[in-house]
Amino acid sequence: MADSVGMLLFKDKQARLLLMLSDSGREWYIADLAKAANVTYIHTSRFLGRCEEAGMVRSEKHGRMKRIFLTEKGIDVARGLADVIGRMQAPTPQAKPATQQTKEAVEK
Repeated sequence: MADSVGMLLFKDKQARLLLMLSDSGREWYIADLAKAANVTYIHTSRFLGRCEEAGMVRSEKHGRMKRIFLTEKGIDVARGLADVIGRMQAPTPQAKPATQQTKEAVEK
């Protein structure tokens, strides 16, 4: 189960859906979420079903529609995912060439 959850979250579409759900200023229904993320309804629905099984989201029925909420676990995962994405997008300092590092280590 842990491997499948990890694999879900680091695919582009799934990560986008989870991060959009973390926008607490909006009410999300499956169809609205799918449209906003440019993902098919069925893909969104299946992903959210797996997230619900993993305890990351919960849903409430409103007539024929389901309103989707992140659970505390889902909020933590979304924050962690946003942090990982932010770190990956941050510029990395240029590493010194290995020969330079070796030379400095020898001189010390």
